[in-house]
Amino acid sequence: MLYVITTGAEPTVNLPRFVDSVLAQNWDTCVIATPDAARFFDTGRVAEITGHPVRTQFKDPDQPDVLPPADVLLLAPATFNTINKLAAGISDTLALALVNEGIGQRLPVVAAPWVNEALGRHPAFVANIAKLRDWGIAIIESKDPSTGFPWDQVSAELAKRYAVLTSGA
Repeated sequence: MLYVITTGAEPTVNLPRFVDSVLAQNWDTCVIATPDAARFFDTGRVAEITGHPVRTQFKDPDQPDVLPPADVLLLAPATFNTINKLAAGISDTLALALVNEGIGQRLPVVAAPWVNEALGRHPAFVANIAKLRDWGIAIIESKDPSTGFPWDQVSAELAKRYAVLTSGA
């Protein structure tokens, strides 16, 4: 089970196409979006193709969870704000709460930040990327931001992780 956790960044408009690609890799996929991210793509279409509702908000305490437990979490694209909050352990959105919980459960986490050049050099961001790597989070950074978000690199990383999970290694 793959949780694709997404934030309100421009590359999120391509999320439905990316979800199609991970479904083709045989991932059972759930999408969790920050409230801002949900404005960037057709949540109804994504729910239809995944067979799972797109979650954006915390559920009420007495409601059952509609999503099966995750095996791998992908945070992509991850904004400057999201990376910094994650490194601080802040869970003010369902998306962050699930990633923080996954870290505590020692689940594999892959994060693909999407920030401009100036924010990418910000001391807090640089330190927090290093902190997340120290925690074992795989960070996928765009090799060349002019070519756009590295969906292909993210997909390749998930294919490797799927092979490990299904091989029993």
